Amino acid sequence: MNRRASGLLSDLGLLFFILLCFVGVMVVASDPNRFMERILLLNFAMLAAIITYFTSMTFGLLLHIVFIFGYGTYTLYQAIVIGQTVGPDTYFWLLMTPLYTVAVWLLTLGMRQLQTENSSLKESNARLATMDRSTNLRNALLFQKDATVYMALSTRYGIPLTLLVMQVRYWNEVRRMISGEQMSEALFELSQMSEKSIRSNDTIYMLDNENATWGLLLFTDKEGATIVMDRLRSSARQLGGGERAGGYQVKLELRIGASQYGAESVKSPLDWIEKARKQLEYDV
Repeated sequence: MNRRASGLLSDLGLLFFILLCFVGVMVVASDPNRFMERILLLNFAMLAAIITYFTSMTFGLLLHIVFIFGYGTYTLYQAIVIGQTVGPDTYFWLLMTPLYTVAVWLLTLGMRQLQTENSSLKESNARLATMDRSTNLRNALLFQKDATVYMALSTRYGIPLTLLVMQVRYWNEVRRMISGEQMSEALFELSQMSEKSIRSNDTIYMLDNENATWGLLLFTDKEGATIVMDRLRSSARQLGGGERAGGYQVKLELRIGASQYGAESVKSPLDWIEKARKQLEYDV
């Protein structure tokens, strides 16, 4: 069921429930002599509808089965023992009370379908998103697409291509020292610093926001990447030396690993990231 049909189902359920409420109030007010009996029946119908809203249609129908059995037994008692005739009022309430539950079930069914579709859309959007929200950088998904193109260009035209993987040293400890808002600010500042430290034709990616891991694709060999690495470390020391706008001061140090692309040694973008990550172990 599509979104429009789900919304229409919820609207119909709501309108049906309002109509039933109007009819129920009119019936209760029509005969003052049976006001108490009718108001109790209307309250039961409302209570069953509310329980159905928070549970399920099956449980709501079970409540009505119990109601029909109890109210039917009471009606038979009045007809056989007391001799009171069974009027249309009895049939009205036997029919009306399940209708309240059906109306609420239609309302909740449409709402739950809309919620399910909304959750599915959010998951699809998260999978297809190509930008990291906190840093406005390209994410790991876009890195895999771009890296595949750059690797093919490097192989075809012999252009040296190097991947830098950069992390904040002692990041877990830094996270415990600052708040979530300050952590996002630090990530953003480091990302901005990294963008300023590379050339315009080089590209930076946010590979892992949780562990503060960046990836930098550089059109240079490993010797040229070493110059960029030194520049990044120097910028990070200057960034970590001053007090942030949020009123905190944290010393930020970088761990950087570099891996130059080779058609024979690198099988895929993920394999390339793994090779660069291993180089982080030597940055002590």
